[in-house]
Amino acid sequence: MAITPAPKLPDVSKGQALYRKARRLVPGATQLFGKRAELYLPEHWPAYYSKAKGCRIWDIDNNEYLDFTMCGIGTSVLGYADPDVEQAVIAAIQSCNMTTLNCPEEIELAELLCELHPWAEKVRYARTGGEIMAVAVRIARAATGRDKIALCGYHGWHDWYLAVNLGSADVLSGHLLPGLEPRGVPGCLRGTVLAFGYNKLEELEKIVQERGSELAAIVMEPMRNDGPAPGFLEGVRTLAKKAGAVLIFDEITSGWRMGTCGMHRIYGVDPDMATFAKAMSNGFPMSAVIGRGEIMDYAQRTFISSSYWTEKSGPAAALATLKKHRRINAGKFLTTRGETVQKGWRQAAESAGLNIKVSGIPPLTSFSFLHDDPLALQTYFIQEMLSRGFLASDRFYASCAHGDAETRLYLNAVTEVFALITNAMKSGGVRQKLKGPVKLAAFTRLS
Repeated sequence: MAITPAPKLPDVSKGQALYRKARRLVPGATQLFGKRAELYLPEHWPAYYSKAKGCRIWDIDNNEYLDFTMCGIGTSVLGYADPDVEQAVIAAIQSCNMTTLNCPEEIELAELLCELHPWAEKVRYARTGGEIMAVAVRIARAATGRDKIALCGYHGWHDWYLAVNLGSADVLSGHLLPGLEPRGVPGCLRGTVLAFGYNKLEELEKIVQERGSELAAIVMEPMRNDGPAPGFLEGVRTLAKKAGAVLIFDEITSGWRMGTCGMHRIYGVDPDMATFAKAMSNGFPMSAVIGRGEIMDYAQRTFISSSYWTEKSGPAAALATLKKHRRINAGKFLTTRGETVQKGWRQAAESAGLNIKVSGIPPLTSFSFLHDDPLALQTYFIQEMLSRGFLASDRFYASCAHGDAETRLYLNAVTEVFALITNAMKSGGVRQKLKGPVKLAAFTRLS
Protein backbone atom coordinates (compact mmCIF):
# COMPACT_ATOMS: atom_id res chain seq x y z
CA MET A 1 0.00 0.00 0.00
CA ALA A 2 1.10 3.59 -0.48
CA ILE A 3 2.56 5.15 2.65
CA THR A 4 1.53 8.71 3.34
CA PRO A 5 4.06 10.96 5.10
CA ALA A 6 3.83 10.59 8.85
CA PRO A 7 2.16 13.55 10.55
CA LYS A 8 4.02 15.33 13.30
CA LEU A 9 3.81 14.30 16.90
CA PRO A 10 1.50 16.52 18.95
CA ASP A 11 3.00 19.28 21.06
CA VAL A 12 2.92 17.90 24.61
CA SER A 13 5.34 20.40 26.14
CA LYS A 14 3.07 21.30 29.07
CA GLY A 15 2.40 17.67 29.86
CA GLN A 16 6.06 16.71 29.69
CA ALA A 17 7.09 19.71 31.81
CA LEU A 18 4.58 18.67 34.46
CA TYR A 19 5.79 15.07 34.27
CA ARG A 20 9.38 16.19 34.84
CA LYS A 21 8.19 18.11 37.90
CA ALA A 22 6.33 15.01 39.08
CA ARG A 23 9.50 12.97 38.86
CA ARG A 24 11.10 15.42 41.29
CA LEU A 25 8.18 15.44 43.72
CA VAL A 26 6.62 11.96 43.46
CA PRO A 27 8.66 8.74 43.65
CA GLY A 28 7.97 6.98 40.36
CA ALA A 29 6.17 10.12 39.06
CA THR A 30 2.70 8.53 39.31
CA GLN A 31 0.63 6.57 41.81
CA LEU A 32 0.13 3.68 39.38
CA PHE A 33 3.00 1.82 37.75
CA GLY A 34 0.98 1.37 34.54
CA LYS A 35 0.61 5.14 34.00
CA ARG A 36 4.31 5.95 33.82
CA ALA A 37 5.07 7.75 30.58
CA GLU A 38 8.25 5.70 30.12
CA LEU A 39 6.10 2.62 29.54
CA TYR A 40 4.61 4.24 26.43
CA LEU A 41 6.61 6.93 24.67
CA PRO A 42 9.44 8.46 26.75
CA GLU A 43 9.69 12.25 26.33
CA HIS A 44 6.62 12.46 24.06
CA TRP A 45 3.71 10.85 25.94
CA PRO A 46 0.97 13.35 26.92
CA ALA A 47 1.00 12.08 30.57
CA TYR A 48 -1.86 14.33 31.88
CA TYR A 49 -5.46 14.89 30.82
CA SER A 50 -7.81 17.84 31.17
CA LYS A 51 -11.06 16.03 30.34
CA ALA A 52 -12.42 12.85 28.76
CA LYS A 53 -15.68 11.65 27.26
CA GLY A 54 -16.63 8.35 25.66
CA CYS A 55 -13.34 7.08 24.24
CA ARG A 56 -11.83 10.55 23.74
CA ILE A 57 -9.24 12.25 25.93
CA TRP A 58 -7.95 15.83 25.84
CA ASP A 59 -4.48 16.41 27.30
CA ILE A 60 -3.37 19.54 29.13
CA ASP A 61 -1.85 20.85 25.88
CA ASN A 62 -5.39 20.70 24.42
CA ASN A 63 -4.67 17.83 22.02
CA GLU A 64 -7.54 15.43 21.41
CA TYR A 65 -7.01 11.66 21.17
CA LEU A 66 -9.03 8.50 20.65
CA ASP A 67 -8.08 6.15 23.49
CA PHE A 68 -7.50 2.66 22.11
CA THR A 69 -5.19 1.40 24.80
CA MET A 70 -6.47 0.42 28.28
CA CYS A 71 -9.32 2.92 28.73
CA GLY A 72 -8.61 4.02 32.28
CA ILE A 73 -6.46 0.94 32.99
CA GLY A 74 -9.50 -1.25 32.55
CA THR A 75 -11.85 0.75 34.76
CA SER A 76 -14.12 2.58 32.32
CA VAL A 77 -15.98 -0.31 30.75
CA LEU A 78 -18.95 1.88 29.74
CA GLY A 79 -16.69 4.65 28.46
CA TYR A 80 -15.40 7.83 30.06
CA ALA A 81 -17.88 10.05 31.89
CA ASP A 82 -20.85 7.78 31.24
CA PRO A 83 -23.91 9.99 31.86
CA ASP A 84 -25.86 7.47 33.94
CA VAL A 85 -22.93 6.79 36.25
CA GLU A 86 -21.99 10.47 36.49
CA GLN A 87 -25.59 11.39 37.40
CA ALA A 88 -25.68 8.75 40.17
CA VAL A 89 -22.39 9.97 41.63
CA ILE A 90 -23.43 13.64 41.47
CA ALA A 91 -26.65 12.79 43.30
CA ALA A 92 -24.67 10.89 45.96
CA ILE A 93 -22.30 13.81 46.48
CA GLN A 94 -25.12 16.36 46.61
CA SER A 95 -26.84 14.34 49.34
CA CYS A 96 -23.51 14.28 51.27
CA ASN A 97 -20.92 11.67 50.49
CA MET A 98 -19.89 10.85 54.07
CA THR A 99 -21.80 11.06 57.35
CA THR A 100 -21.97 9.42 60.77
CA LEU A 101 -24.61 7.02 59.40
CA ASN A 102 -24.26 4.40 56.68
CA CYS A 103 -25.46 4.76 53.09
CA PRO A 104 -28.26 2.37 52.06
CA GLU A 105 -26.73 1.91 48.61
CA GLU A 106 -24.19 -0.56 49.98
CA ILE A 107 -27.00 -2.97 50.95
CA GLU A 108 -28.65 -2.68 47.54
CA LEU A 109 -25.28 -3.33 45.92
CA ALA A 110 -24.71 -6.39 48.11
CA GLU A 111 -28.08 -7.80 47.04
CA LEU A 112 -27.24 -7.20 43.37
CA LEU A 113 -23.79 -8.82 43.60
CA CYS A 114 -25.26 -11.92 45.25
CA GLU A 115 -28.09 -12.03 42.70
CA LEU A 116 -25.54 -12.02 39.88
CA HIS A 117 -23.50 -14.71 41.70
CA PRO A 118 -26.05 -17.05 43.36
CA TRP A 119 -23.39 -19.12 45.14
CA ALA A 120 -22.39 -16.05 47.22
CA GLU A 121 -24.25 -14.96 50.35
CA LYS A 122 -22.35 -12.08 51.91
CA VAL A 123 -20.27 -9.08 50.83
CA ARG A 124 -17.58 -6.77 52.22
CA TYR A 125 -16.29 -3.60 50.56
CA ALA A 126 -13.11 -1.61 50.11
CA ARG A 127 -12.21 0.96 47.48
CA THR A 128 -9.25 -0.50 45.57
CA GLY A 129 -8.27 -3.84 44.11
CA GLY A 130 -5.11 -4.37 46.14
CA GLU A 131 -6.81 -3.74 49.45
CA ILE A 132 -9.83 -5.95 48.70
CA MET A 133 -7.41 -8.79 47.93
CA ALA A 134 -5.75 -8.19 51.31
CA VAL A 135 -9.22 -8.30 52.92
CA ALA A 136 -10.06 -11.59 51.17
CA VAL A 137 -6.80 -13.24 52.21
CA ARG A 138 -7.23 -12.05 55.80
CA ILE A 139 -10.72 -13.56 55.94
CA ALA A 140 -9.50 -16.85 54.46
CA ARG A 141 -6.69 -17.08 57.00
CA ALA A 142 -9.10 -16.29 59.82
CA ALA A 143 -11.59 -18.90 58.61
CA THR A 144 -9.06 -21.70 58.26
CA GLY A 145 -6.63 -20.86 61.04
CA ARG A 146 -3.81 -21.41 58.54
CA ASP A 147 -1.15 -19.12 57.11
CA LYS A 148 0.07 -20.31 53.73
CA ILE A 149 -1.29 -19.20 50.35
CA ALA A 150 -0.94 -20.95 46.99
CA LEU A 151 -1.31 -18.52 44.12
CA CYS A 152 -0.81 -17.66 40.50
CA GLY A 153 -1.44 -14.36 38.72
CA TYR A 154 -1.11 -10.72 39.72
CA HIS A 155 -2.84 -9.62 42.94
CA GLY A 156 -1.56 -6.18 43.94
CA TRP A 157 1.11 -4.65 46.12
CA HIS A 158 0.46 -5.78 49.70
CA ASP A 159 2.93 -7.74 51.81
CA TRP A 160 0.97 -11.01 51.73
CA TYR A 161 1.40 -11.10 47.93
CA LEU A 162 4.88 -9.67 47.34
CA ALA A 163 6.18 -12.27 49.79
CA VAL A 164 6.13 -14.58 46.75
CA ASN A 165 9.30 -12.80 45.62
CA LEU A 166 11.23 -13.31 48.83
CA GLY A 167 13.93 -15.71 47.69
CA SER A 168 16.10 -17.85 49.90
CA ALA A 169 19.33 -16.30 51.20
CA ASP A 170 17.89 -12.84 50.38
CA VAL A 171 18.05 -13.55 46.66
CA LEU A 172 15.01 -12.42 44.67
CA SER A 173 13.18 -15.22 42.92
CA GLY A 174 13.13 -13.11 39.77
CA HIS A 175 11.61 -15.86 37.66
CA LEU A 176 8.28 -15.16 39.37
CA LEU A 177 7.66 -11.44 38.95
CA PRO A 178 10.61 -9.64 37.38
CA GLY A 179 10.62 -5.99 38.32
CA LEU A 180 8.50 -6.25 41.47
CA GLU A 181 11.05 -6.15 44.26
CA PRO A 182 9.90 -7.11 47.77
CA ARG A 183 12.01 -4.50 49.54
CA GLY A 184 10.22 -3.56 52.75
CA VAL A 185 8.30 -6.84 52.89
CA PRO A 186 9.17 -8.53 56.20
CA GLY A 187 11.58 -11.41 55.71
CA CYS A 188 9.58 -13.49 58.15
CA LEU A 189 6.93 -13.84 55.41
CA ARG A 190 9.33 -15.91 53.32
CA GLY A 191 7.72 -19.24 52.52
CA THR A 192 4.16 -18.14 53.27
CA VAL A 193 3.26 -17.92 49.58
CA LEU A 194 3.67 -20.84 47.19
CA ALA A 195 3.44 -20.16 43.47
CA PHE A 196 2.03 -22.31 40.69
CA GLY A 197 1.65 -21.57 37.00
CA TYR A 198 -1.63 -20.93 35.22
CA ASN A 199 -2.93 -24.04 33.44
CA LYS A 200 -0.27 -26.08 35.25
CA LEU A 201 -2.47 -28.16 37.51
CA GLU A 202 0.38 -30.52 38.31
CA GLU A 203 2.22 -27.70 40.09
CA LEU A 204 -0.75 -27.04 42.35
CA GLU A 205 -1.19 -30.79 42.89
CA LYS A 206 2.36 -30.94 44.21
CA ILE A 207 1.75 -28.01 46.57
CA VAL A 208 -1.42 -29.62 47.91
CA GLN A 209 0.28 -32.98 48.29
CA GLU A 210 3.21 -31.50 50.22
CA ARG A 211 1.63 -28.56 52.08
CA GLY A 212 -2.14 -28.97 51.76
CA SER A 213 -2.78 -29.06 55.50
CA GLU A 214 -1.08 -25.64 55.81
CA LEU A 215 -2.99 -23.86 53.03
CA ALA A 216 -5.42 -21.12 54.00
CA ALA A 217 -6.32 -20.29 50.42
CA ILE A 218 -5.70 -20.88 46.75
CA VAL A 219 -5.71 -17.47 45.05
CA MET A 220 -5.86 -17.05 41.29
CA GLU A 221 -7.33 -15.16 38.38
CA PRO A 222 -9.88 -17.44 36.66
CA MET A 223 -8.56 -16.38 33.26
CA ARG A 224 -5.15 -15.23 32.10
CA ASN A 225 -4.05 -14.54 28.55
CA ASP A 226 -5.92 -17.30 26.77
CA GLY A 227 -8.30 -18.71 29.34
CA PRO A 228 -8.27 -22.02 31.21
CA ALA A 229 -7.39 -25.34 29.61
CA PRO A 230 -10.18 -27.94 29.76
CA GLY A 231 -10.52 -29.21 33.31
CA PHE A 232 -8.05 -26.74 34.85
CA LEU A 233 -10.47 -24.66 36.92
CA GLU A 234 -12.44 -27.77 37.84
CA GLY A 235 -9.20 -29.38 38.99
CA VAL A 236 -8.30 -26.34 41.09
CA ARG A 237 -11.76 -26.46 42.67
CA THR A 238 -11.27 -30.14 43.56
CA LEU A 239 -7.80 -29.56 45.02
CA ALA A 240 -9.04 -26.66 47.17
CA LYS A 241 -11.73 -28.88 48.64
CA LYS A 242 -9.23 -31.69 49.19
CA ALA A 243 -6.89 -29.35 51.07
CA GLY A 244 -9.65 -27.63 53.03
CA ALA A 245 -8.43 -24.33 51.56
CA VAL A 246 -10.57 -21.36 50.56
CA LEU A 247 -10.66 -20.89 46.77
CA ILE A 248 -10.45 -17.17 45.95
CA PHE A 249 -10.96 -15.98 42.38
CA ASP A 250 -9.44 -12.57 41.71
CA GLU A 251 -11.89 -10.98 39.25
CA ILE A 252 -10.49 -7.46 39.63
CA THR A 253 -9.39 -7.37 35.98
CA SER A 254 -11.53 -10.12 34.45
CA GLY A 255 -14.91 -9.28 35.98
CA TRP A 256 -17.69 -7.66 33.91
CA ARG A 257 -15.92 -8.20 30.57
CA MET A 258 -17.92 -10.92 28.80
CA GLY A 259 -21.07 -10.77 30.89
CA THR A 260 -22.64 -8.97 33.86
CA CYS A 261 -20.81 -11.26 36.25
CA GLY A 262 -17.39 -12.62 37.01
CA MET A 263 -15.62 -14.71 34.38
CA HIS A 264 -15.96 -17.77 36.62
CA ARG A 265 -19.68 -17.78 35.83
CA ILE A 266 -18.84 -17.94 32.13
CA TYR A 267 -16.58 -20.94 32.79
CA GLY A 268 -19.06 -22.58 35.17
CA VAL A 269 -16.79 -22.98 38.23
CA ASP A 270 -17.74 -21.23 41.47
CA PRO A 271 -15.15 -20.29 44.12
CA ASP A 272 -15.60 -19.77 47.84
CA MET A 273 -14.80 -16.06 47.51
CA ALA A 274 -14.38 -13.65 44.60
CA THR A 275 -13.05 -10.11 44.45
CA PHE A 276 -14.06 -7.27 42.14
CA ALA A 277 -12.89 -3.71 41.45
CA LYS A 278 -11.92 -1.79 38.27
CA ALA A 279 -14.87 -2.10 35.86
CA MET A 280 -17.55 -2.55 38.53
CA SER A 281 -17.87 1.21 39.05
CA ASN A 282 -16.71 2.70 35.73
CA GLY A 283 -13.82 4.80 36.97
CA PHE A 284 -14.91 5.54 40.54
CA PRO A 285 -13.16 3.88 43.50
CA MET A 286 -15.02 0.76 44.58
CA SER A 287 -14.18 -2.86 45.30
CA ALA A 288 -15.94 -5.83 46.82
CA VAL A 289 -15.34 -9.35 48.02
CA ILE A 290 -18.25 -11.76 47.89
CA GLY A 291 -18.32 -15.20 49.40
CA ARG A 292 -20.04 -18.07 51.11
CA GLY A 293 -21.63 -17.03 54.37
CA GLU A 294 -19.78 -19.37 56.71
CA ILE A 295 -16.44 -18.06 55.42
CA MET A 296 -17.36 -14.39 55.17
CA ASP A 297 -18.58 -14.40 58.78
CA TYR A 298 -14.95 -14.69 59.87
CA ALA A 299 -14.54 -11.03 58.91
CA GLN A 300 -16.17 -10.46 62.31
CA ARG A 301 -13.54 -12.57 64.09
CA THR A 302 -10.64 -10.44 62.90
CA PHE A 303 -10.35 -6.66 62.50
CA ILE A 304 -11.12 -5.23 59.04
CA SER A 305 -12.33 -1.62 59.04
CA SER A 306 -11.75 1.72 57.30
CA SER A 307 -13.58 5.05 57.38
CA TYR A 308 -13.71 5.73 53.66
CA TRP A 309 -15.03 2.27 52.87
CA THR A 310 -18.37 3.72 54.02
CA GLU A 311 -18.56 6.71 51.66
CA LYS A 312 -21.49 6.89 49.24
CA SER A 313 -20.13 7.63 45.76
CA GLY A 314 -18.49 4.23 45.27
CA PRO A 315 -21.62 2.09 45.84
CA ALA A 316 -23.71 4.60 43.86
CA ALA A 317 -21.32 4.35 40.91
CA ALA A 318 -21.22 0.56 41.10
CA LEU A 319 -25.01 0.26 41.19
CA ALA A 320 -25.41 2.55 38.18
CA THR A 321 -22.64 0.75 36.29
CA LEU A 322 -23.84 -2.80 36.88
CA LYS A 323 -27.50 -2.00 36.23
CA LYS A 324 -26.65 -0.35 32.91
CA HIS A 325 -24.14 -3.08 32.09
CA ARG A 326 -26.89 -5.70 32.40
CA ARG A 327 -29.52 -3.57 30.67
CA ILE A 328 -27.47 -2.96 27.53
CA ASN A 329 -25.81 -6.42 27.51
CA ALA A 330 -22.41 -4.77 27.68
CA GLY A 331 -20.58 -8.10 27.82
CA LYS A 332 -21.77 -9.02 24.33
CA PHE A 333 -20.75 -5.64 22.91
CA LEU A 334 -17.32 -5.73 24.55
CA THR A 335 -16.69 -9.23 23.24
CA THR A 336 -17.72 -8.32 19.70
CA ARG A 337 -15.66 -5.12 19.72
CA GLY A 338 -12.61 -6.99 20.96
CA GLU A 339 -13.02 -9.62 18.26
CA THR A 340 -13.15 -6.88 15.64
CA VAL A 341 -9.88 -5.39 16.89
CA GLN A 342 -8.18 -8.78 17.09
CA LYS A 343 -9.19 -9.54 13.50
CA GLY A 344 -8.03 -6.08 12.41
CA TRP A 345 -4.61 -6.58 14.01
CA ARG A 346 -4.15 -9.90 12.27
CA GLN A 347 -5.22 -8.56 8.89
CA ALA A 348 -2.98 -5.50 9.21
CA ALA A 349 -0.02 -7.66 10.18
CA GLU A 350 -0.59 -10.06 7.29
CA SER A 351 -0.87 -7.16 4.86
CA ALA A 352 2.39 -5.69 6.14
CA GLY A 353 4.23 -8.99 6.32
CA LEU A 354 4.66 -8.74 10.11
CA ASN A 355 4.58 -11.64 12.52
CA ILE A 356 2.50 -10.93 15.60
CA LYS A 357 0.91 -12.97 18.36
CA VAL A 358 -2.57 -11.96 19.53
CA SER A 359 -3.46 -12.96 23.09
CA GLY A 360 -6.26 -12.59 25.58
CA ILE A 361 -10.02 -12.78 25.66
CA PRO A 362 -11.55 -10.31 23.18
CA PRO A 363 -12.41 -7.52 25.68
CA LEU A 364 -8.91 -7.66 27.21
CA THR A 365 -6.59 -8.34 24.32
CA SER A 366 -3.01 -7.64 23.35
CA PHE A 367 -0.51 -8.32 20.59
CA SER A 368 3.24 -8.80 20.52
CA PHE A 369 5.75 -8.46 17.70
CA LEU A 370 7.54 -11.71 16.92
CA HIS A 371 10.61 -9.93 15.57
CA ASP A 372 13.96 -8.80 16.93
CA ASP A 373 13.96 -5.70 19.15
CA PRO A 374 10.24 -5.89 20.06
CA LEU A 375 10.38 -2.96 22.52
CA ALA A 376 11.68 -0.68 19.78
CA LEU A 377 8.89 -1.89 17.49
CA GLN A 378 6.31 -1.18 20.18
CA THR A 379 7.77 2.28 20.75
CA TYR A 380 7.64 3.09 17.05
CA PHE A 381 4.05 1.83 16.88
CA ILE A 382 3.02 4.04 19.84
CA GLN A 383 4.85 7.02 18.35
CA GLU A 384 3.20 6.76 14.94
CA MET A 385 -0.25 6.07 16.37
CA LEU A 386 0.08 9.11 18.67
CA SER A 387 0.98 11.29 15.70
CA ARG A 388 -2.29 10.13 14.11
CA GLY A 389 -4.35 11.06 17.16
CA PHE A 390 -4.52 7.73 19.00
CA LEU A 391 -3.45 6.68 22.47
CA ALA A 392 -2.38 3.17 21.54
CA SER A 393 -0.08 0.46 22.80
CA ASP A 394 0.31 -3.29 22.52
CA ARG A 395 -3.06 -3.88 24.18
CA PHE A 396 -6.69 -2.90 23.85
CA TYR A 397 -9.31 -2.94 26.61
CA ALA A 398 -12.71 -2.55 25.01
CA SER A 399 -15.34 -0.14 26.28
CA CYS A 400 -18.91 0.45 25.19
CA ALA A 401 -17.79 3.86 23.86
CA HIS A 402 -15.58 2.31 21.18
CA GLY A 403 -18.05 2.76 18.35
CA ASP A 404 -17.91 1.46 14.79
CA ALA A 405 -16.61 4.72 13.33
CA GLU A 406 -13.86 5.13 15.92
CA THR A 407 -12.81 1.51 15.54
CA ARG A 408 -12.57 1.83 11.75
CA LEU A 409 -10.36 4.90 12.14
CA TYR A 410 -8.16 3.04 14.60
CA LEU A 411 -7.74 -0.06 12.45
CA ASN A 412 -7.02 2.04 9.36
CA ALA A 413 -4.25 3.75 11.32
CA VAL A 414 -2.92 0.40 12.55
CA THR A 415 -2.75 -0.87 8.98
CA GLU A 416 -0.78 2.19 7.91
CA VAL A 417 1.59 2.07 10.87
CA PHE A 418 2.25 -1.67 10.54
CA ALA A 419 3.30 -0.98 6.94
CA LEU A 420 5.61 1.79 8.19
CA ILE A 421 7.18 -0.65 10.64
CA THR A 422 7.87 -3.14 7.88
CA ASN A 423 9.46 -0.47 5.71
CA ALA A 424 11.62 0.71 8.60
CA MET A 425 12.77 -2.83 9.34
CA LYS A 426 13.82 -3.22 5.71
CA SER A 427 15.70 0.07 5.63
CA GLY A 428 17.98 -0.17 8.63
CA GLY A 429 15.69 -0.69 11.63
CA VAL A 430 13.07 1.25 13.55
CA ARG A 431 15.40 2.77 16.14
CA GLN A 432 16.59 5.39 13.70
CA LYS A 433 12.95 6.43 13.24
CA LEU A 434 12.32 7.04 16.93
CA LYS A 435 12.09 10.60 18.22
CA GLY A 436 13.05 9.62 21.76
CA PRO A 437 14.23 6.69 23.88
CA VAL A 438 12.85 3.16 23.60
CA LYS A 439 10.00 2.47 26.03
CA LEU A 440 10.60 0.51 29.20
CA ALA A 441 9.21 -2.99 29.64
CA ALA A 442 6.32 -3.35 32.05
CA PHE A 443 6.68 -5.79 34.91
CA THR A 444 5.93 -9.40 34.03
CA ARG A 445 2.95 -10.98 35.72
CA LEU A 446 3.25 -14.43 37.21
CA SER A 447 1.70 -16.73 34.61
